[in-house]
Amino acid sequence: MSILVVGSVAYDSIKTPFGAAERVLGGSATYFSVAASYFTRVGLVACVGNDFDAADVELFRSHGIDLKGLETHSGKTFFWQGEYGYDLNDARTLNTQLNVFADFSPRIPAAYQRMPYVFLGNIDPGLQRQVLSQMERPELVACDTMNYWIEGHFSSLQETLKQVDILIVNDAETRQLAQEPNLVKAARKIFTWGPRILVVKRGEYGVMMFHTNPAGALDVFAAPAYPLEDVFDPTGAGDSFAGGFMGFIAGSGRTDPEALRQAIIFGSVMASFNVEKFSLGRLRELTFTEITERFRQLQEMTRFEDFHPNAI
Repeated sequence: MSILVVGSVAYDSIKTPFGAAERVLGGSATYFSVAASYFTRVGLVACVGNDFDAADVELFRSHGIDLKGLETHSGKTFFWQGEYGYDLNDARTLNTQLNVFADFSPRIPAAYQRMPYVFLGNIDPGLQRQVLSQMERPELVACDTMNYWIEGHFSSLQETLKQVDILIVNDAETRQLAQEPNLVKAARKIFTWGPRILVVKRGEYGVMMFHTNPAGALDVFAAPAYPLEDVFDPTGAGDSFAGGFMGFIAGSGRTDPEALRQAIIFGSVMASFNVEKFSLGRLRELTFTEITERFRQLQEMTRFEDFHPNAI
C-alpha cells in the first residue's frame, strides 16, 4: 500500500542545551515521509524554494519517497529558528519565515489521487480540505493540527474533521480543541465531530489512543515513550511518530485494534530514534532491524503477567 503526505518541507536552525544545528533539513512532511518510508511507499506534496539543496532532494529519493508533488518555486524555502531549554517538551520560536510556503496551494498529481492512505500535515484546515477534494475516496485519512488553527480557524477545522478518520495531536491541543481538561471527555467530544480514532501525543510521557469499539464503549490504549539516556533534539518527534504510526498502518493495510496498538508502538519507536540526533541525522541512517529490535524492547518493557488472587 502507499500513503500521501501533504505538509511543510523546511530549513531549521535549532539550539538545545546539548548543541546547535544551523540551517538543517526540517518540516512536518519531511520527518513524516522519512519515518513512514521504512514501512510503505510515500508520495510527498510540498513546496520548496530554489535555494533547496540537491543533497536534500537526494535524501528523499534514497528513501524511495516519490517527489512528483514536490514543487520548486522562485524564492526561499520555509525557515524556522527555535531553541529549547532543559524542558525539551517546550520549543521557543525565535524566527519564522514562511517564504514560498506562504502561498502554498497543494496540487495533487494524478498518480497520487487514488492513494488509499492520506496524512494531512499541520497546515491551514482549508488547504487540508482542498487536498481531500482532489482525492478519489481514500480508505483512511489522518490529520494533524495546532493551537494556531484551533484558536483562529475553529469552524474551518471542524469542517475538515468531518472528513477525517484519525486525529493526531498533543495533549494540550486536545484539551484546547474540545475545551475539556479531561482527555477522556475530550475524546468523546471530538468523536462527535467526525474522527473515530484520537491519538494524543504526550512527549516524554508517551502516547494515548482512544477509539470506540463495536459495542459503543470507549477503548483506551497507552504506551510510554522509549526511555533514552541522550536526547539531543526533539524537533520533528511528533511528525516522526505520525510517520511511524501511519506508515505501519499503510504498509500492513490493517486498522483492527491489534494493528492500531502495534502502530502506536512503531510510532513511539520512530520518535525515539528521531530525538537522538539533530534534524534527520538518526532517521536517515536507520535499518529496519534496529526498528524492530526497539519495538520488541518497548513490548517487553510494558508486558506484565495476569494476576491470580490465589497467588497471595
